[in-house]
Amino acid sequence: MSGTADPAAPPGAGLGRFLAAYDEALARWPVPVEALTVRTPHGTTRVNACGPRDGRPLVLLQGGGATSACWLANVGALASAGHRVLAVDLIGDPGRSVLDVPPLSGVPGLLGWLDAVLDELAVPEADLCGHSYGAWIALEYALHAPARIRRLALLDPTQCFAGLRPGYLLRVLPLFLPPRTAATARSYLDWETRGTGLDPAWRELYALGHADFPATRPITGPRPTPARLRALTAPTLVLLAEQSRTHDARRLADLARQALPTATVTVLPGLSHHNLLTARPAELNDHITEFLA
Repeated sequence: MSGTADPAAPPGAGLGRFLAAYDEALARWPVPVEALTVRTPHGTTRVNACGPRDGRPLVLLQGGGATSACWLANVGALASAGHRVLAVDLIGDPGRSVLDVPPLSGVPGLLGWLDAVLDELAVPEADLCGHSYGAWIALEYALHAPARIRRLALLDPTQCFAGLRPGYLLRVLPLFLPPRTAATARSYLDWETRGTGLDPAWRELYALGHADFPATRPITGPRPTPARLRALTAPTLVLLAEQSRTHDARRLADLARQALPTATVTVLPGLSHHNLLTARPAELNDHITEFLA
């Protein structure tokens, strides 16, 4: 695996608090971290790597605004299971990846960017795990490059099998409208998680990302059609948070089973969309590691 060890940071003023919070959250990872800067045609991508260098590659894609530091409660177990964990900061999203020119051209550009990241890391095949928006990217990528994905894990995915609840959309909208403030982001997280299960360092990082990181419009696309989902070849795990405010988890489970009859679909009780990774990490990590094994 290649990649340049380099703590790249996006340019611009007003990012000091965010970058300090990023480093603080990353310092909470229970395993040694190798910070890689991967060069692509669209800029540089930060990849936080851990686990044995000769382990089977496992690429992690976080939810929107979460940064790759969000995996702090999961990377230890995943690395201990023998994976070379590659947690990617989505380009254009809060984090240490730097979006340059030319900009990404919609969904094809986003998938081409991930192609370039894996090419530069010399990863011909990997397991792929995404949460929320990152799960949508992971699913799209598995459909885009089926020969490159061995197994696929989708954690409380959004826009994969159903849309978002209208009430949730109304509640999340202020995060994307000026003035973008840390207080608004904290309030949103506390509402969605009912005030439980969040790591405080990551909560602050998420909030500062919405206040201090330059705003860019996330690249989104339509949900995959049933015909496209039938073409998915990678064995797939879908883990849903029962208390997620983004969607009705039980209904989403039914839709996921209909769309992917061979997938393993499980609803985890008592968890919300945003505390899924940290509230009961041992349970989540067991599901993921057993599936990938």
